[in-house]
Amino acid sequence: MSKAMDSGLRRAGDATMTVRQPGLVLTDHSFDVPLDHAVPEGERIRLYAREVVAADRVGRAEELPWLLYLQGGPGFGADRPVGRTGWLDRALDEYRVLLLDQRGTGRSTPANRQTLPLRGTPREQADYLAHFRADAIVRDCELVRRRLTGGRPWTVLGQSFGGFCAVSYLSYAPEGLAAALITGGLPALDEDADAVYRAAYPRMERKTLAHYARYPGDAEIARRIVAHLAVHEEVLPDGGRLTAESFQQLGIVLGTGDGSHRLHYLLEDAFVATPEGPRLSDAFTEQAAALLSRAGSPLYTLLHESIYAQDGRPTDWSAHRTRAEFPQFDADKAVADGRPVLFTAETVHPWMLETHAALRPLRHTAELLAARTGWSPLYDAERLAANTVPVAAAIYHDDLYVDTAHALRTARAIRGLRTWVTDEFEHDGVRAGGRRVLDRLLRLVRDDAA
Repeated sequence: MSKAMDSGLRRAGDATMTVRQPGLVLTDHSFDVPLDHAVPEGERIRLYAREVVAADRVGRAEELPWLLYLQGGPGFGADRPVGRTGWLDRALDEYRVLLLDQRGTGRSTPANRQTLPLRGTPREQADYLAHFRADAIVRDCELVRRRLTGGRPWTVLGQSFGGFCAVSYLSYAPEGLAAALITGGLPALDEDADAVYRAAYPRMERKTLAHYARYPGDAEIARRIVAHLAVHEEVLPDGGRLTAESFQQLGIVLGTGDGSHRLHYLLEDAFVATPEGPRLSDAFTEQAAALLSRAGSPLYTLLHESIYAQDGRPTDWSAHRTRAEFPQFDADKAVADGRPVLFTAETVHPWMLETHAALRPLRHTAELLAARTGWSPLYDAERLAANTVPVAAAIYHDDLYVDTAHALRTARAIRGLRTWVTDEFEHDGVRAGGRRVLDRLLRLVRDDAA
């Protein structure tokens, strides 16, 4: 990092509040960083991060090494801890942990339908959001690291998109890392968005059929819902419209350890008898709205395909275009033919800008981002091939969200990276697995795994 970038982090307003929970001491931090790291004296935005230290180690917290947690997404704030649980419990055995709300998320300067219009026109909004990818997040992290650690490198734990950010970190600022731990987040280094989605749709089909094998009655319920939506307009409690295509997006839960069960319980409450005949129940539509809403995470849609953009070409609604190559995902035709309705997952489509209420005011901004050219590379293959930072990655067999073949190819391309390929967990293994996943990665990265 340049001296200009290093000096770009203001000390004012850093630590703001400390509170206690059972077993934890939490300290709020806020930092001003450049919107555009290439213009360090230009506009600034605010980052928020929460420091977490074990209560019994507060007296010697300054002696503890730092572990930075990078959340999945894009577009989600970091975990909000409640006591010593899960991976955090293991991390606190030896680290002070920093939970960073990546730019635009959580308590960092927000980027949503309420704040983005303050930027001006949709073009100005799109230009602003072009600074919210992994390369900028890594530069944010480096400024924060220099402020908090006095220049010492820290360990990063990247979950999902956070793992993509960790690989960018290894590419462009490896001097800031003592080690990198990645869970379900090894990106394809040389595949474009079209290749990512061409690999994703078959996984979505497999996950759907596996769900129907577990809960056979759900296939008929899904067909009934699609048939119902063909003749009835259903407005969700948040003002969104439930269409056959948006209903299919409920399959996003199938990538988690308990997702199939959650989907089953959602579907079994789908219909209620009314004087006008069967309608979708309030219980169903309320839960569906919560799963489909992008009110709290619009960047998950607006910037999703840009995380795969590296060659300068526009993503141009890649998931939507490539879906046409998989006609089995046509829900109405599946019902007509008596075939299973297939669910989708992490796909974004232009029709979402109308069906998802919180995205409607951002329609033109989203269209401009989809058409944007000139995206810069997020990874440096040569530098990764010469990597000297200890790295370990958990790769989940048949991960719904990150293609396993792509992840393994990337693992081979990063010098010294050690992998743990497992079917014990789904994509949320770092949360569902408690201490075990992080402990396994720490042992791998230290070369003392059994």
